[in-house]
Amino acid sequence: MKRAATSLAVVVTALVACAGSAGAVQKGAAPAPPTLPVTGASLMVAGGNTPLWSFRGNAELPIASTTKMMTALLVLQHVSNLNTVFTQNDWDAASADSQIGLIPGERMTVHDLLVALLLPSADDAAEDLAYNVGGRSVARFVAMMNADARTLGLHHTHYSTPIGLDTPSNYSSPDDLARLGDYMMREWPFFRRTVGLASATLTSGHYVRHVVNTDDLVARYPWIHGIKTGHTLDAGYVLVSEGRRAGLTLIASVLGTTSEGERDASALALLNWGFSAFHVIWPVRAGEAFARRSVPYEKAPALIVAERGYRTVVARSERVRVVVGRLRKLVGPMAKGTVVGHVSVLIHGRRAVRIPLVLARRLPAVSLLTKAGHVIKRPFTLLVLALLLGGVAVAVVGRRRRPRVLATGHLEER
Repeated sequence: MKRAATSLAVVVTALVACAGSAGAVQKGAAPAPPTLPVTGASLMVAGGNTPLWSFRGNAELPIASTTKMMTALLVLQHVSNLNTVFTQNDWDAASADSQIGLIPGERMTVHDLLVALLLPSADDAAEDLAYNVGGRSVARFVAMMNADARTLGLHHTHYSTPIGLDTPSNYSSPDDLARLGDYMMREWPFFRRTVGLASATLTSGHYVRHVVNTDDLVARYPWIHGIKTGHTLDAGYVLVSEGRRAGLTLIASVLGTTSEGERDASALALLNWGFSAFHVIWPVRAGEAFARRSVPYEKAPALIVAERGYRTVVARSERVRVVVGRLRKLVGPMAKGTVVGHVSVLIHGRRAVRIPLVLARRLPAVSLLTKAGHVIKRPFTLLVLALLLGGVAVAVVGRRRRPRVLATGHLEER
């Protein structure tokens, strides 16, 4: 088994938008990742596409039963009623295969077959589902799997089996496995609920079966929510895991470990490192007030708010600043939502995003009469008017006191 000294590669990745625009994972200082005994590994933020960290992220490696994530996707896409009953085809699993003991002709609901596929990783359930969804052709089903891989942008993934048996043409990469696991957890509620179970009971079929999740981390750690295990001679022990802490959801994939214990320890080490090194921040929230500005002819100041929010993941040591730019002059009429400026989020001194600042309420048009009234009320205007009125008053008084010449030549005092 190859032991790898891993390297840090923190690059931009999109997050799930939460009540505003999604942000990006930002490059910055973070503790060194763990050294893992793997042939490949990857760590991503849920909703992202580019890893926080990966080792041989695009290497095309055998993936064993993590193949069954794609098998489950095809079934969920094509069978809307999970109470639909399928009949097991004429196929016998090898004695070494993981199975629930289905026999040719046995009937079981798609619901129970999917649970068997995902928890105990039953190969006979995978064969049953592929045969029936593929229109009695497993080869057709595999072709559908590869078409979906291309649609999802899994460029380093190819399938030759719905089970994950060791064949040269059945492979994926650490990054692609994390992407697919993340997609299944976000987009398919049945998948998410099922892989989070420690065990389940199958009531259809010839007899009741109790099955246990091969991902034992689900039962041991409440913050781990599944996804899928795998094991073959070529692939070693493989695990794709989702963990959630403090508002941050991470997806980890580890491939090529030599035992279940090594597999679990590697997944835990990678997830724990991710949670210790990175965290979620929300430096700008939609509708958050950033300024109050006085407006001519208005009594109340105008409230200026962020048009949308910005949520991002950064290294815990990263410095984040929020800077408000210059605001434009405010004068009515201006509609609610008018862009009057911008706020920038600076991470490590670089602008990560520029968000418009908008008016929280409309500014009405101002009439000429109102403008005139405001002009008249100004102190300088009042002073000028007072002086003018005073001058007029003096002139009037002076005119009244001016002596009048009488016809006799005498002055008459007014």
